[in-house]
Amino acid sequence: MPAKATRAAFGEALLDLGARDPRIVALDADLSKSTMTAAFARAFPDRAWNLGIAESNMIGVGAGLALTGKVPFVCSFACFVVGRFETIRISVAYTNANVKIVGTHAGVAIGEDGYSQMGLEDVACIRALPNVLVVQPADEAETKQAIAWAAEHQGPVYLRLTRQAVPPVCPPGYRFRPGRWLALRPGRDVTLVASGGPVSNALEAARLLEADGISAEVIDAASIKPLDEETLVASASRTRHVVTVEDHAIAGGLGGAVAETLSEVLPTPLRRLGVVGFGESGDPAGLYARHGLDAAGIAGSVKKFLGR
Repeated sequence: MPAKATRAAFGEALLDLGARDPRIVALDADLSKSTMTAAFARAFPDRAWNLGIAESNMIGVGAGLALTGKVPFVCSFACFVVGRFETIRISVAYTNANVKIVGTHAGVAIGEDGYSQMGLEDVACIRALPNVLVVQPADEAETKQAIAWAAEHQGPVYLRLTRQAVPPVCPPGYRFRPGRWLALRPGRDVTLVASGGPVSNALEAARLLEADGISAEVIDAASIKPLDEETLVASASRTRHVVTVEDHAIAGGLGGAVAETLSEVLPTPLRRLGVVGFGESGDPAGLYARHGLDAAGIAGSVKKFLGR
């Protein structure tokens, strides 16, 4: 399976699910070509709406449709849709409306568009809201599984997707389940918990560390809310060291959620890798290297963390 952006996998899954479930509708804020809902709109023009550059209105319309029995997928860049936090808070979370919020172009890996277009604080915002689950798949297969699950789940979900192509990491036959993580590689010395775009880099970092005599367990944490506390604690109990890896601000994202859980359940040395400060314009690979989210950067941080 070739590398594919998770936003592209979402567009394909939405089109397929829409053909089988007439409840599914799509709402966009003038970015359907970027969020990959354009094919759905062409196939089902009476079930797709472009609300223009008016994201708050789009979210409100989506909540209204959900409360009348539809399953709306409300889509925009992560920074734009979650930037309308107050509307999500009241119209979606407070009412427990069955809205699927899709934030594409997450993280610094969107590249040249720069910080104004990068969703870097979105997980931190949505994690704070009751009722809303947070999912960030790592590859095409996991994305399609997560979208199929979200369409059937009764309640609001935030789906965080990549602009850049990501290589396949999930094994054949994998099935996404909320609150369950996928162990991609066993290890003894350190646990790497990653989500979204950097998951494949964490796997490559584990291979680099193996050459230096360090055994790293790699976990794909697609379900950020709820966390898989059972898998996290079991792995931390074995390795006694945990490193989180995410294309998100260092505060409030996956690393923050893991830190909160371990502090209460199993205090464990923890290093959080993510974006410190604001993102900037550049090519995706260069930005990952700058922020230590490439394989070499992750491996170097782990060795420093372990005192190797």
